[in-house]
Amino acid sequence: MDAKAPAALSHETRLDRLAEIAVKVGLRLQRGQEVVMTAPIEALPLVRRITAHAYKEGASLVTTLYGDDEATLSRFRYADDATFDRASGWLYDAMAAAFNKGAARLAISGEDPSLLSGQDAEKVARANRARSAAYKPALEAIVNFNINWSIVSYATPAWAKAVFPNDPPEVAQAKLWDALFKASRVDGDDPIAGWHRHNAALKARTDFLNDKRYAALRFRGPGTDLTVGLADDHWWEGGASLARNGVICNANIPTEEVFTTPHRLHVDGTVRSTKPLSYQGTLIEDIAVRFAEGKIVDASAKRGIEVLNKVLSTDEGARRLGEVALVPHSSPISHSGILFFNTLFDENAASHIALGQAYSKCIRDGGSLTPQQLTEKGANTSLIHIDWMIGSGEIDVDGVRADGGVEPLMRKGEWA
Repeated sequence: MDAKAPAALSHETRLDRLAEIAVKVGLRLQRGQEVVMTAPIEALPLVRRITAHAYKEGASLVTTLYGDDEATLSRFRYADDATFDRASGWLYDAMAAAFNKGAARLAISGEDPSLLSGQDAEKVARANRARSAAYKPALEAIVNFNINWSIVSYATPAWAKAVFPNDPPEVAQAKLWDALFKASRVDGDDPIAGWHRHNAALKARTDFLNDKRYAALRFRGPGTDLTVGLADDHWWEGGASLARNGVICNANIPTEEVFTTPHRLHVDGTVRSTKPLSYQGTLIEDIAVRFAEGKIVDASAKRGIEVLNKVLSTDEGARRLGEVALVPHSSPISHSGILFFNTLFDENAASHIALGQAYSKCIRDGGSLTPQQLTEKGANTSLIHIDWMIGSGEIDVDGVRADGGVEPLMRKGEWA
């Protein structure tokens, strides 16, 4: 891949366009809204541009919380063992309070995907579990789409090194930037209009699936024969979505998926991952699991099995599915041929499933239902929500009707 951006657009111009997309497409920020943003410390150039665009759109206040990989490593190297069951609950309570008062949420990703791969798996699991529990009130506002929220990415040096390990650092970072800009639809005469066209195409796909009302999806391919029952009154979403505060936002920049809620009790068969899963600094490769009555009963992985087992033991819902998504193998991100080691990008290169918490918005009228009513319809509950990829150019997907009839949805990874 050419490491240089197109001659017509400088890196600075493309970075500014990404910031504008984050505010006007990702968040669809409303005048008077606050913004709570999190970012790696290296992403300061993008943070500053997003902040400027947010204030131009009428933001009342932009607050940014920075993370630092080296500071994270220091904890695992030097902190007392007893402290790994602690998390900054006061911080997450404040974030939840901000969301409950109407603040929008923007996350910038770009962390080193293998940051914690050499650390003690038990400590990593304990820290993740403590953080998940503390973050739950804020996470619920996000997964339930109470607010408009979005995620964009920054090509940090550590991430670029992981994606392009054989290139000099400056070349690797330039290649990753070019891939991020292209996947985020930054180039072109009018990126905002381009995103509106892309959202319209995804809506046409979700309208088709919502009309079909399939009872289940069946995935078949090498190492995979999996039937995913769909929740009662499930609803397909994709691209721009209406949050419960009335704002239409794009939660993921980029996005190529259409997704819905599986039935927590009706998933059966075997499935193998088609891309590595990067989970909070640890790479988990070649995942293979068997589901019975909705629950993972056997699991293995070529690498990272200790972390996978810790994830699965987070709570009862961690072994069940909260999302199933369809992505064509020919998506721009898949077509790039790049393994990003970042779920935001890799999940948009392949069909995928997610362990853990379901999205209430993927149940018809889910926003007005109680947690018990959502559970009765098949929606899963958990402290986690972790996507991993099961699609490829070798996977077929069928839609299974309520009467047992089968219709082809995807063949060799492409829409049938």
